[in-house]
Amino acid sequence: MVFSVVDFVTNQFVLIFFTVVVGLMVGKLKIGRFYLGTSGGLFVGLPVGWAVQNFLVNPYTEMAKLPAYAERIIGEGVVSRYFFLLTLIFFVAAVGLLAARDLDRVIRTHGAKLIVLGFTVPFVGALICYLMAISSTGQDPFAVSGVYTGALTSSPGLAAAIETVSQYGKDAEGMVGFGHAIGYSPGVIMVILAIQLIPIIFRIDVDKERTELEREFAEQDRKKNQDQSQDSNSGRKPGFDIVAFLLVALAGYFLGSVKIYLGDTLGYFSLGATGGVLIAGLLFGYFGRLGPFRFTMDSKILTAIRELSLSLFLAIVGLRYGYATINSLVSGGLFLVFVSFVTAFVALLVGFLIARYVFKLNWVILAGSLCGAMTSTPGLGVAINAVKSDDAAVGYGATYPFALLGMVIFTILLHNLPM
Repeated sequence: MVFSVVDFVTNQFVLIFFTVVVGLMVGKLKIGRFYLGTSGGLFVGLPVGWAVQNFLVNPYTEMAKLPAYAERIIGEGVVSRYFFLLTLIFFVAAVGLLAARDLDRVIRTHGAKLIVLGFTVPFVGALICYLMAISSTGQDPFAVSGVYTGALTSSPGLAAAIETVSQYGKDAEGMVGFGHAIGYSPGVIMVILAIQLIPIIFRIDVDKERTELEREFAEQDRKKNQDQSQDSNSGRKPGFDIVAFLLVALAGYFLGSVKIYLGDTLGYFSLGATGGVLIAGLLFGYFGRLGPFRFTMDSKILTAIRELSLSLFLAIVGLRYGYATINSLVSGGLFLVFVSFVTAFVALLVGFLIARYVFKLNWVILAGSLCGAMTSTPGLGVAINAVKSDDAAVGYGATYPFALLGMVIFTILLHNLPM
């Protein structure tokens, strides 16, 4: 029997499982009240992804014939984007179904505030990114627009940027992708740190906020005389309907693929897989049933799917973007990494201050809303774990579509401004 160590350690499944296991172990380590939790996979994936590319692929790039594993990694990345997309869809579908029961209450109470927040954070991010870019001479405008979409972790924003610059050729598209790859990991890291540290810095009692929100929801329920049973038409406890779950994923993926034309300047707008599946999960979960399909499911099973898919998703993010992120720290991309950190930090801070002290939003809803305004799916997972409530996803779902539209608009404007 022939066993290749290199083929084994570069296998996508081995890399993913190793990163998740080590990441979850790292995530359990606490420094005071701070710990990484499931996001530990991201921080482990970054150096692992860098090491695979740097030591096992780069030495062969000058050869006439590449090893099979190196050829695959160059073509697909350390881990294929399809693994990235599949785990993302499962995570968002579970989150949408879990949060659906409180959707109408949050929108009815905080709808206008969340819409404003959804546009404010992308606008502030674009403004800061632009100001930092013009403060340093010689910055490539294509790379800057990519950094902006990366800092706010927006794949639809990246798509809009690439489509906008496509008239300038493949080199321009490549610079947008380069900027996005550099900006993405710092953006995710900043969201994770912000969700963990904001309650500590601003002395927010998370348990008290969660209790107050539960009391608010209970009062609304009493006023509406709502039946609190899981299924008023049946004495059966909710189980898990695999077909219904996959139907949410299918319908959401279709919804996210629909493109709406917004004119010659803005081009086409779509929700993407994240937005489409989340909205499908919220809507199907809210109505609870469609013919033979039951969308009110056992929360323990959905929570297990959510945790597993999030752990896989974060590990894959680290593996895919590790090389570009770490390599840029010791090369000409260092300034762009700094731009990404500052862009994400200022956008989150301004969004938090407005939502908390002007709009008076509860931290449970606000934590999810900030992630929605950043279009940050990894941040949503951290927010749910940090506030110990799936209601954070409702704020995410209500804010996300408007933030996505803002991202597309501001990405196009950012590219067209003089630098």
